[in-house]
Amino acid sequence: MLTSSFARFAGIALIATALTGAAQAADYTFKLGHLANEENVWHRAALKFAEEVATLSDGRIEVQVFPNEQLGKEIDLINGIQLGTVDMTITGESLQNWAPKAALLAIPYALRDLGHLDAVAGGPIGEEIEAQIIEKTQLRPIAYFARGPRNLTSNRPITAPAELDGLRLRVPNVPLFVSVWETLGARPTPMAFSEVFTALQSGTIDAQENPLSLIKSASFHEVQSHVNLTEHVRSWIYVVIGENQFNALPEDLQAAVLEAGRRMQDHERALFLAEEQQLAEDLQELGMTFVEVDKQAFIEAAKPAVLEALSEELQALYEQILATGAE
Repeated sequence: MLTSSFARFAGIALIATALTGAAQAADYTFKLGHLANEENVWHRAALKFAEEVATLSDGRIEVQVFPNEQLGKEIDLINGIQLGTVDMTITGESLQNWAPKAALLAIPYALRDLGHLDAVAGGPIGEEIEAQIIEKTQLRPIAYFARGPRNLTSNRPITAPAELDGLRLRVPNVPLFVSVWETLGARPTPMAFSEVFTALQSGTIDAQENPLSLIKSASFHEVQSHVNLTEHVRSWIYVVIGENQFNALPEDLQAAVLEAGRRMQDHERALFLAEEQQLAEDLQELGMTFVEVDKQAFIEAAKPAVLEALSEELQALYEQILATGAE
Protein backbone atom coordinates (compact mmCIF):
# COMPACT_ATOMS: atom_id res chain seq x y z
CA MET A 1 0.00 0.00 0.00
CA LEU A 2 1.34 3.44 -0.89
CA THR A 3 1.99 5.51 2.20
CA SER A 4 4.19 8.43 3.24
CA SER A 5 5.20 7.02 6.64
CA PHE A 6 7.46 4.17 7.72
CA ALA A 7 5.85 0.76 8.41
CA ARG A 8 6.26 -0.50 12.00
CA PHE A 9 6.19 -4.22 12.61
CA ALA A 10 6.87 -4.68 16.33
CA GLY A 11 10.59 -4.32 15.82
CA ILE A 12 10.95 -7.53 13.80
CA ALA A 13 10.93 -6.16 10.25
CA LEU A 14 14.15 -5.51 8.48
CA ILE A 15 13.64 -2.13 6.85
CA ALA A 16 15.87 -1.37 3.92
CA THR A 17 15.64 2.37 3.56
CA ALA A 18 17.57 4.06 0.81
CA LEU A 19 16.98 7.79 0.77
CA THR A 20 19.05 10.44 -0.93
CA GLY A 21 18.96 13.70 0.89
CA ALA A 22 19.06 14.18 4.61
CA ALA A 23 15.67 14.29 6.28
CA GLN A 24 13.29 14.60 3.38
CA ALA A 25 10.47 12.05 3.50
CA ALA A 26 9.73 10.01 0.42
CA ASP A 27 6.64 10.78 -1.63
CA TYR A 28 5.95 7.04 -2.11
CA THR A 29 6.83 4.11 0.13
CA PHE A 30 6.62 0.51 -1.07
CA LYS A 31 6.68 -2.61 1.10
CA LEU A 32 8.47 -5.54 -0.58
CA GLY A 33 7.94 -8.85 1.24
CA HIS A 34 9.50 -12.18 0.28
CA LEU A 35 10.19 -15.65 1.67
CA ALA A 36 14.02 -15.79 1.51
CA ASN A 37 16.38 -15.11 4.40
CA GLU A 38 18.83 -12.24 4.72
CA GLU A 39 21.74 -14.17 3.17
CA ASN A 40 19.82 -15.24 0.06
CA VAL A 41 20.74 -13.59 -3.25
CA TRP A 42 17.09 -12.59 -3.75
CA HIS A 43 17.17 -10.53 -0.58
CA ARG A 44 20.50 -8.95 -1.45
CA ALA A 45 19.13 -8.07 -4.88
CA ALA A 46 16.01 -6.55 -3.31
CA LEU A 47 18.23 -4.32 -1.17
CA LYS A 48 20.02 -3.26 -4.36
CA PHE A 49 16.64 -2.33 -5.86
CA ALA A 50 15.82 -0.20 -2.81
CA GLU A 51 19.12 1.61 -3.18
CA GLU A 52 18.83 2.12 -6.93
CA VAL A 53 15.22 3.31 -6.97
CA ALA A 54 15.93 5.82 -4.22
CA THR A 55 18.85 7.20 -6.21
CA LEU A 56 17.01 7.26 -9.53
CA SER A 57 13.98 8.95 -7.99
CA ASP A 58 16.02 11.51 -6.02
CA GLY A 59 14.63 10.08 -2.79
CA ARG A 60 10.97 10.32 -3.81
CA ILE A 61 10.52 6.52 -3.64
CA GLU A 62 11.44 4.48 -0.58
CA VAL A 63 11.41 0.67 -0.58
CA GLN A 64 11.22 -1.26 2.67
CA VAL A 65 12.31 -4.89 2.33
CA PHE A 66 10.84 -7.59 4.61
CA PRO A 67 12.48 -11.05 4.32
CA ASN A 68 11.61 -14.35 6.01
CA GLU A 69 7.87 -14.22 5.27
CA GLN A 70 7.49 -11.33 7.74
CA LEU A 71 4.57 -10.00 5.69
CA GLY A 72 3.16 -13.46 4.93
CA LYS A 73 3.73 -16.51 2.76
CA GLU A 74 3.94 -16.28 -1.03
CA ILE A 75 0.21 -16.62 -1.76
CA ASP A 76 -0.59 -14.23 1.11
CA LEU A 77 1.72 -11.65 -0.44
CA ILE A 78 0.13 -12.01 -3.87
CA ASN A 79 -3.28 -11.50 -2.32
CA GLY A 80 -1.93 -8.62 -0.26
CA ILE A 81 -0.65 -6.80 -3.34
CA GLN A 82 -4.04 -7.22 -4.98
CA LEU A 83 -5.71 -5.81 -1.84
CA GLY A 84 -3.20 -2.98 -1.49
CA THR A 85 -1.74 -4.04 1.88
CA VAL A 86 1.63 -5.00 0.32
CA ASP A 87 3.24 -3.56 -2.78
CA MET A 88 5.89 -5.96 -4.10
CA THR A 89 7.09 -9.55 -3.81
CA ILE A 90 9.16 -12.26 -5.50
CA THR A 91 7.03 -15.02 -7.01
CA GLY A 92 6.98 -17.53 -9.85
CA GLU A 93 4.94 -20.51 -10.94
CA SER A 94 2.47 -19.95 -8.07
CA LEU A 95 0.99 -17.29 -10.34
CA GLN A 96 -0.48 -20.07 -12.49
CA ASN A 97 -3.34 -20.15 -9.97
CA TRP A 98 -4.50 -16.99 -11.75
CA ALA A 99 -2.49 -16.89 -15.00
CA PRO A 100 -2.13 -20.38 -16.56
CA LYS A 101 0.84 -19.40 -18.71
CA ALA A 102 2.91 -18.88 -15.55
CA ALA A 103 3.09 -22.69 -15.31
CA LEU A 104 5.72 -22.46 -18.05
CA LEU A 105 8.17 -20.89 -15.60
CA ALA A 106 9.01 -24.38 -14.27
CA ILE A 107 8.50 -27.16 -16.84
CA PRO A 108 10.83 -30.18 -16.81
CA TYR A 109 13.38 -30.03 -19.61
CA ALA A 110 11.84 -27.01 -21.29
CA LEU A 111 15.00 -24.91 -20.92
CA ARG A 112 18.39 -26.18 -22.07
CA ASP A 113 20.69 -23.77 -20.26
CA LEU A 114 20.93 -20.25 -18.86
CA GLY A 115 21.27 -18.66 -22.28
CA HIS A 116 18.09 -20.40 -23.42
CA LEU A 117 16.31 -19.23 -20.26
CA ASP A 118 17.30 -15.63 -21.01
CA ALA A 119 16.13 -15.94 -24.62
CA VAL A 120 12.73 -17.18 -23.42
CA ALA A 121 12.15 -15.06 -20.31
CA GLY A 122 13.61 -11.94 -21.93
CA GLY A 123 11.99 -12.43 -25.34
CA PRO A 124 8.52 -12.58 -26.92
CA ILE A 125 7.44 -15.68 -24.97
CA GLY A 126 8.35 -13.99 -21.70
CA GLU A 127 6.45 -10.89 -22.78
CA GLU A 128 3.38 -13.03 -23.51
CA ILE A 129 3.57 -14.68 -20.09
CA GLU A 130 4.06 -11.32 -18.38
CA ALA A 131 1.10 -9.81 -20.23
CA GLN A 132 -1.19 -12.54 -18.94
CA ILE A 133 0.18 -12.14 -15.41
CA ILE A 134 -0.60 -8.40 -15.50
CA GLU A 135 -4.06 -9.01 -16.94
CA LYS A 136 -5.07 -11.82 -14.60
CA THR A 137 -3.33 -10.88 -11.36
CA GLN A 138 -2.79 -7.10 -11.55
CA LEU A 139 0.88 -7.74 -10.72
CA ARG A 140 3.53 -6.27 -13.02
CA PRO A 141 6.88 -8.09 -13.40
CA ILE A 142 9.79 -5.64 -13.29
CA ALA A 143 12.67 -8.17 -13.23
CA TYR A 144 13.28 -11.89 -13.42
CA PHE A 145 15.81 -14.07 -11.61
CA ALA A 146 17.14 -17.39 -12.85
CA ARG A 147 16.83 -20.20 -10.32
CA GLY A 148 19.40 -22.91 -9.80
CA PRO A 149 18.58 -26.07 -11.79
CA ARG A 150 17.16 -29.02 -9.89
CA ASN A 151 19.47 -32.04 -9.67
CA LEU A 152 18.97 -35.61 -8.46
CA THR A 153 20.93 -36.77 -5.40
CA SER A 154 21.40 -40.45 -4.55
CA ASN A 155 23.81 -42.94 -3.01
CA ARG A 156 24.96 -44.30 -6.34
CA PRO A 157 25.71 -42.74 -9.72
CA ILE A 158 22.74 -42.42 -12.08
CA THR A 159 23.55 -41.53 -15.66
CA ALA A 160 20.47 -42.62 -17.64
CA PRO A 161 16.72 -43.15 -17.09
CA ALA A 162 17.16 -46.95 -17.14
CA GLU A 163 19.16 -46.66 -13.91
CA LEU A 164 16.18 -45.10 -12.11
CA ASP A 165 14.18 -48.34 -12.11
CA GLY A 166 12.35 -48.56 -8.78
CA LEU A 167 14.28 -45.70 -7.18
CA ARG A 168 12.25 -44.32 -4.26
CA LEU A 169 12.47 -40.61 -4.90
CA ARG A 170 11.08 -37.72 -2.89
CA VAL A 171 9.45 -35.02 -5.03
CA PRO A 172 7.43 -31.92 -4.10
CA ASN A 173 3.68 -32.35 -4.34
CA VAL A 174 3.51 -31.11 -7.93
CA PRO A 175 1.49 -33.45 -10.20
CA LEU A 176 3.67 -32.76 -13.24
CA PHE A 177 6.85 -33.61 -11.33
CA VAL A 178 5.29 -36.85 -10.07
CA SER A 179 4.16 -37.94 -13.54
CA VAL A 180 7.52 -37.09 -15.14
CA TRP A 181 9.51 -39.17 -12.63
CA GLU A 182 7.06 -42.05 -12.97
CA THR A 183 7.54 -41.92 -16.74
CA LEU A 184 11.31 -41.95 -16.23
CA GLY A 185 11.00 -45.16 -14.20
CA ALA A 186 11.40 -43.97 -10.62
CA ARG A 187 8.94 -44.36 -7.73
CA PRO A 188 8.25 -40.70 -6.83
CA THR A 189 6.93 -40.00 -3.33
CA PRO A 190 5.52 -36.54 -2.54
CA MET A 191 6.75 -35.45 0.87
CA ALA A 192 7.17 -32.23 2.84
CA PHE A 193 10.68 -30.85 2.51
CA SER A 194 11.10 -30.84 6.29
CA GLU A 195 10.76 -34.64 6.33
CA VAL A 196 13.28 -35.43 3.59
CA PHE A 197 16.51 -35.65 5.60
CA THR A 198 15.06 -38.10 8.12
CA ALA A 199 13.48 -40.19 5.36
CA LEU A 200 16.82 -40.43 3.57
CA GLN A 201 18.61 -41.24 6.81
CA SER A 202 16.17 -44.04 7.66
CA GLY A 203 16.09 -45.47 4.14
CA THR A 204 12.39 -44.72 3.64
CA ILE A 205 13.43 -43.08 0.38
CA ASP A 206 16.56 -43.51 -1.71
CA ALA A 207 16.93 -40.13 -3.34
CA GLN A 208 15.64 -36.57 -3.69
CA GLU A 209 15.94 -33.68 -6.16
CA ASN A 210 16.59 -30.00 -5.52
CA PRO A 211 18.84 -27.09 -6.51
CA LEU A 212 22.38 -27.06 -5.12
CA SER A 213 21.47 -24.33 -2.64
CA LEU A 214 18.92 -26.55 -0.89
CA ILE A 215 21.10 -29.64 -1.17
CA LYS A 216 23.73 -27.79 0.84
CA SER A 217 21.52 -25.92 3.29
CA ALA A 218 19.63 -29.12 4.16
CA SER A 219 22.94 -31.00 4.73
CA PHE A 220 21.95 -33.74 2.31
CA HIS A 221 25.66 -34.48 1.90
CA GLU A 222 25.39 -36.30 5.23
CA VAL A 223 22.91 -38.84 3.79
CA GLN A 224 23.57 -38.74 0.03
CA SER A 225 26.85 -39.34 -1.77
CA HIS A 226 26.15 -38.31 -5.37
CA VAL A 227 24.80 -35.25 -7.21
CA ASN A 228 23.59 -36.46 -10.59
CA LEU A 229 23.52 -33.45 -12.90
CA THR A 230 20.11 -34.09 -14.42
CA GLU A 231 19.27 -30.35 -14.40
CA HIS A 232 15.72 -31.49 -15.04
CA VAL A 233 14.02 -28.22 -14.13
CA ARG A 234 15.44 -24.83 -15.01
CA SER A 235 13.14 -22.00 -14.06
CA TRP A 236 12.87 -18.32 -13.39
CA ILE A 237 10.98 -16.17 -10.91
CA TYR A 238 9.68 -12.61 -11.06
CA VAL A 239 9.96 -9.53 -8.90
CA VAL A 240 6.50 -7.98 -9.18
CA ILE A 241 4.85 -4.72 -8.17
CA GLY A 242 1.13 -4.10 -7.92
CA GLU A 243 -0.25 -2.69 -11.18
CA ASN A 244 -2.36 -0.16 -9.27
CA GLN A 245 0.64 0.96 -7.24
CA PHE A 246 2.77 1.27 -10.38
CA ASN A 247 0.11 3.23 -12.28
CA ALA A 248 -0.27 5.64 -9.36
CA LEU A 249 3.28 6.86 -9.99
CA PRO A 250 4.00 9.72 -12.39
CA GLU A 251 5.73 8.66 -15.61
CA ASP A 252 9.22 9.72 -14.51
CA LEU A 253 8.97 7.59 -11.37
CA GLN A 254 7.58 4.64 -13.32
CA ALA A 255 10.70 4.88 -15.48
CA ALA A 256 12.84 4.97 -12.32
CA VAL A 257 11.19 1.79 -11.01
CA LEU A 258 11.72 -0.04 -14.31
CA GLU A 259 15.36 1.04 -14.59
CA ALA A 260 16.01 0.04 -10.95
CA GLY A 261 14.43 -3.32 -11.79
CA ARG A 262 16.86 -3.80 -14.68
CA ARG A 263 19.81 -2.95 -12.45
CA MET A 264 18.54 -5.31 -9.75
CA GLN A 265 18.23 -8.12 -12.32
CA ASP A 266 21.84 -7.63 -13.44
CA HIS A 267 23.07 -7.50 -9.85
CA GLU A 268 21.21 -10.67 -8.89
CA ARG A 269 22.61 -12.54 -11.91
CA ALA A 270 26.18 -11.78 -10.85
CA LEU A 271 25.43 -12.95 -7.31
CA PHE A 272 23.65 -16.06 -8.61
CA LEU A 273 26.50 -17.18 -10.87
CA ALA A 274 29.08 -16.74 -8.13
CA GLU A 275 26.92 -18.65 -5.67
CA GLU A 276 26.28 -21.60 -8.02
CA GLN A 277 30.02 -22.02 -8.56
CA GLN A 278 30.73 -21.83 -4.84
CA LEU A 279 27.96 -24.30 -3.98
CA ALA A 280 29.38 -26.90 -6.37
CA GLU A 281 32.83 -26.48 -4.85
CA ASP A 282 31.48 -26.65 -1.30
CA LEU A 283 29.46 -29.83 -1.90
CA GLN A 284 32.42 -31.57 -3.48
CA GLU A 285 34.60 -30.57 -0.54
CA LEU A 286 31.93 -32.06 1.72
CA GLY A 287 32.40 -35.38 -0.08
CA MET A 288 29.70 -35.43 -2.75
CA THR A 289 30.57 -36.79 -6.19
CA PHE A 290 29.17 -34.88 -9.19
CA VAL A 291 27.99 -37.16 -12.00
CA GLU A 292 27.45 -36.17 -15.63
CA VAL A 293 24.33 -37.78 -17.12
CA ASP A 294 22.97 -38.60 -20.57
CA LYS A 295 20.75 -35.54 -20.53
CA GLN A 296 19.30 -36.15 -23.99
CA ALA A 297 18.03 -39.54 -22.85
CA PHE A 298 16.28 -37.90 -19.89
CA ILE A 299 14.81 -35.18 -22.12
CA GLU A 300 13.36 -37.66 -24.61
CA ALA A 301 11.96 -39.93 -21.90
CA ALA A 302 10.31 -37.06 -19.99
CA LYS A 303 8.65 -35.25 -22.90
CA PRO A 304 5.51 -37.47 -23.24
CA ALA A 305 4.59 -36.86 -19.60
CA VAL A 306 5.11 -33.11 -20.01
CA LEU A 307 2.92 -32.92 -23.11
CA GLU A 308 0.16 -34.95 -21.48
CA ALA A 309 0.05 -32.56 -18.52
CA LEU A 310 -0.25 -29.36 -20.57
CA SER A 311 -3.35 -27.85 -22.16
CA GLU A 312 -3.33 -27.31 -25.92
CA GLU A 313 -2.55 -23.62 -25.44
CA LEU A 314 0.37 -24.38 -23.13
CA GLN A 315 1.60 -27.18 -25.39
CA ALA A 316 1.90 -24.67 -28.23
CA LEU A 317 3.92 -22.28 -26.04
CA TYR A 318 6.03 -25.18 -24.73
CA GLU A 319 6.94 -26.13 -28.31
CA GLN A 320 7.82 -22.49 -29.01
CA ILE A 321 10.09 -22.54 -25.97
CA LEU A 322 11.84 -25.67 -27.23
CA ALA A 323 12.34 -24.04 -30.65
CA THR A 324 13.70 -20.75 -29.27
CA GLY A 325 17.36 -20.44 -30.09
CA ALA A 326 17.55 -23.99 -31.47
CA GLU A 327 19.73 -24.43 -34.53
